Amino acid sequence: MKVIIAEKPDQGMTLASIFRTKKRDGYIEILPNELFPKGAYMTWAVGHLFELASPEKYEASWKRWTLDTLPIIPNRFQYEIDRKKAKQFQTIKQLLHKPEVTEIIHAGDAGREGELIIRNIIYMSGVKKPIKRLWISSLTPKAIEQGFRQLLDEKQTRPLYEEAYARTCADWLVGMNASRVYTILLKQKGMNDVFSVGRVQTPTLALIVRREKEIEQFQSKPFWEVIATFDVNGKQYEGKWWHENETRIHDQQLAEKVIAFCRKKQVEVDEVTYEQKTFLPPLLFNLSTLQATANKRFKYSPQKTLDILQKLYQKGYVSYPRSDSQYVTKGEAETFPYILKQLEQKEEYASYFPLVHESILHNKRYVNEKKVTDHYAIIPTEQVPDLMKLSRDERNIYDLVVRRLIAAHCAEAVVGYTSIVTVVDGRARFISKGKEQIQAGWRTVMIVKEEDDVQPLPNIKKGEKGTVYDVYGKEGKTQPPKRYTEGELITLMKTAGKFLDDEQLEKVLAKTEGLGTEATRASIITTLKQRQYIEIKNNQVYATDKGKALIEAVGPHLLASPEMTAKWEQRLSEIGEAKASAAVFMEQVKKLAGKIVTDAVQMANHWSFEGLDTASIQRKKKTTIGKTIGSCKFCGGSVVDKGTFYGCANYAKTKCSFTISKTMLGKSISQANIKKLLTEGKTNVIKGFKKGESTFNAALMWDEKEQRLSFLFEK
Repeated sequence: MKVIIAEKPDQGMTLASIFRTKKRDGYIEILPNELFPKGAYMTWAVGHLFELASPEKYEASWKRWTLDTLPIIPNRFQYEIDRKKAKQFQTIKQLLHKPEVTEIIHAGDAGREGELIIRNIIYMSGVKKPIKRLWISSLTPKAIEQGFRQLLDEKQTRPLYEEAYARTCADWLVGMNASRVYTILLKQKGMNDVFSVGRVQTPTLALIVRREKEIEQFQSKPFWEVIATFDVNGKQYEGKWWHENETRIHDQQLAEKVIAFCRKKQVEVDEVTYEQKTFLPPLLFNLSTLQATANKRFKYSPQKTLDILQKLYQKGYVSYPRSDSQYVTKGEAETFPYILKQLEQKEEYASYFPLVHESILHNKRYVNEKKVTDHYAIIPTEQVPDLMKLSRDERNIYDLVVRRLIAAHCAEAVVGYTSIVTVVDGRARFISKGKEQIQAGWRTVMIVKEEDDVQPLPNIKKGEKGTVYDVYGKEGKTQPPKRYTEGELITLMKTAGKFLDDEQLEKVLAKTEGLGTEATRASIITTLKQRQYIEIKNNQVYATDKGKALIEAVGPHLLASPEMTAKWEQRLSEIGEAKASAAVFMEQVKKLAGKIVTDAVQMANHWSFEGLDTASIQRKKKTTIGKTIGSCKFCGGSVVDKGTFYGCANYAKTKCSFTISKTMLGKSISQANIKKLLTEGKTNVIKGFKKGESTFNAALMWDEKEQRLSFLFEK
């Protein structure tokens, strides 16, 4: 028999769904079938079951946060079980050790983290049995069956495990040492808080803080533009005064002189240029481009987009979500006509058919085997859902993925650009720019929002003459750089801190190793929020004083360098491709950990936090809001701490009205007592309830018959 280990319970259930099965505790028994003549056991992890051991597990002295214990560098890294997940590990371990089990099928997500999660479980179980690898990019029944028929040898994907393990250990070394040294030194400066520092999160934060400084230091300056309306043979159009390729005038008196000079003057058209530009349909989505698009369109955070996409993947509607490729192989391209035929039946997409291109099989813009890494682009699968059965969020994300695929089969968009130079009285030159859509092409599908309001210009020819119909001045002020949105931040992380135009971006996105990976960028932004380094307001990213203080302390160190981190990602990718040594990389990281500590200590005396409210940077008390206390007495859902009361988590879905106030008759009701009430039916005796002028002691009891709380008085 074989044991199949999936990464998550719902993934395991989906993988097993194509077989006849029996549900067991912590696993599913797959009954004998063509693929598994003797049957199989399907079990699962719950994400990471193991985590790297805390410092004190190596040496007791490493528990205290002191400078003399740094740098912390273990001789050999150790793992420890997540206590909450120990039961599931024991289930997996028992299955792996069964005598009848002769082979293990690693069925984690087809990526680095999937490799790490499942292999750690196998190694920590102490069993040595042959391993095969299930490697699929969608969870449709067809893909699952095909994947089980074409299992890989585990050696083919082992380098990805080595990459993931090296990344985890490197991040532990840098994070543990940097976080401790900066926390200790900043505490000496009066900031009594924990400062988390990381190989990816800190350079990302540095980008945000740098933009914040640019905004704070920006000095707005006034400017004026002179705008004239010309009448040339009955055709009117506007132009801006133009000198040395500049339309802005920084001297108000000069602007007024230009206006006075131009009034009622004769004009002549000096230049007319026209060109057409062709815009190819966009590439298919990878995770970063989808996160950026969803943030711009729906204001979804990158993490929310990933969560929604994961749900769609687990339902079998889209391909693997954490892909960093925007290309597909011929195999996927061959399925597109069938997928599109199904989409054509949907009312939402019917108007876009028939498509200009029935197939893009031979279009290298989309079909390029060399540019497909671990996974191909994010595409809809042949399992097209009933859109009305999806949640609104799922429908929004699915719609974006579908429209990208349809757009790839559409014609190019063609836009015509006109530029006219008009000369007033032989001296003052004005520039007019216009554009018109010649062919909408794919843009009708993608609903492209125009960033400007430039209109077509009338048909004007060089040499035509007319008059200045009107002229006026328009005052403006130079604007500071805009704060990043979360979507822009994802793109910025992808390109290692460089903003690129669309053409440049397309060239580098498929090969650039930036800050983090497709799978981790959203979680990095979430971590920066949780650490209170950044705040999100109206989809704009703000750096807090705590975030500014940390970057001020780190300064120009390598820790804050996007380029350094990008080089690390490149080296880690080479490890995953079996082109570089993990051992050599880790030796370099150990040296860096020591340098981080030494550099921080040396620079601490030169830190300046002028302009920052460092006194307010204090450790926040842990909140219990959102913590699950027990099971609801009405519906069986989870009762959670909601701040001023305990209530059922199902309220938003079912309007379940179960609530218990945190304060009754002048007494605070603790979480421990509510937990006891929900599990045993009554609390401990609580002393000091007040009723009028008197006080009394009693336990709270749940009356099952009356379905309400009552007092149980002391005898």
